[in-house]
Amino acid sequence: MSTASLALARFKVLDLTRVRAGPTCVRQLADWGADVIKVELPEALDQGEPMGGPRHGPDFQNLHRNKRSLTLNLKDPAGIAILKRLALKADVLVENFRPDVKQRLGIDYATLGTLNPRLIYASISGFGQDGPYADRPGFDQIAQGMGGLMSITGESGRGPMRVGIPIADLCAGIFAAQGVLVALLERETSGKGQWVQSSLLQAQIFMLDFQAARWLMAGEVPPQAGNNHPTSIPTGVFRTRDGHINIAAAGHAIWQRLTTVLGAEEWLADPRFATSAARSQNRDLLQVEIDARTEQEDSATWIERLNAAGVPCGPINRIDQTFAEPQVEHLKIARDLSGVRYVGQPVTLSRTPSAIVDPPPDRGQHTDQILGELGFSAAEIAEVRARQIV
Repeated sequence: MSTASLALARFKVLDLTRVRAGPTCVRQLADWGADVIKVELPEALDQGEPMGGPRHGPDFQNLHRNKRSLTLNLKDPAGIAILKRLALKADVLVENFRPDVKQRLGIDYATLGTLNPRLIYASISGFGQDGPYADRPGFDQIAQGMGGLMSITGESGRGPMRVGIPIADLCAGIFAAQGVLVALLERETSGKGQWVQSSLLQAQIFMLDFQAARWLMAGEVPPQAGNNHPTSIPTGVFRTRDGHINIAAAGHAIWQRLTTVLGAEEWLADPRFATSAARSQNRDLLQVEIDARTEQEDSATWIERLNAAGVPCGPINRIDQTFAEPQVEHLKIARDLSGVRYVGQPVTLSRTPSAIVDPPPDRGQHTDQILGELGFSAAEIAEVRARQIV
């Protein structure tokens, strides 16, 4: 197996996660070179329907690249014993069981942290490891709703709206990976591991950012604003002759540039639009006035003119159009491996870049190799296979 990066190549990670938030966390570590062992049930014992689509579908494939796979029956004491042997040599373990499951299996942080005091143990849950909702099953859309995002997404009066990606799942995973990296850095001075916790609910609330601050600091409950920016006006979607574009005219200087490009300098002296407060009060009227101008030319023309004048703007792409953008191609975020394209990391390191070097493993593809690294003989591997422990 190749190494995706030298950055984390010295770390061994046990991946006990399923679905999305947990695999997202571990993908962050795998893509930067960590030796990730994905622990899965033997196929004969896994009766569950895969969430996120089939193993060889795009979703699963994009989540699980750069990993090795070990099958292990954690319902059997012998399987738990193997996991504990792995944990003795691991730097990180990531799991997203419901909080009570790991205690029942005897693989909770208190147990494994005692065996290996240097272990970083990361837990991702729906609502936290304790508290009144700890035992509830977590799901992205539930967290989007409970965490306030759906109340500010969509057009006013049209009802709550989820966003088009599982943002609570993804952010919980990314934040958990960040927590793991912080814990690994701290371990360099203390020599000790610790328990890292993240949840979909916490991640979603954190991602509210300034909208949450509007409530916490100013007592203001943000409403739905559709495509309009809630505080920077005019910022939103505007009609053109052949579709729509985004324009973001934040601040007076950019507002002046926009009026010049639109041939509407008279708006600068118009009391309805002259100040930020006035534009906020008359935002619907301003939308109509801008649309009347932008509808006279096609999207490409406006994008060229506005960018040349220093007014932030851009197309509203379908996903296929996004990957065809010259700048996207230049950034090389679509990574090719053996004719299959993956979504690469959005961060570039000059000396230790991330690469996609191995496709997602087949279930149990590396079982014999990993057991051999633990010291199992060929006869012992055959025995645990026969007993369906692996």
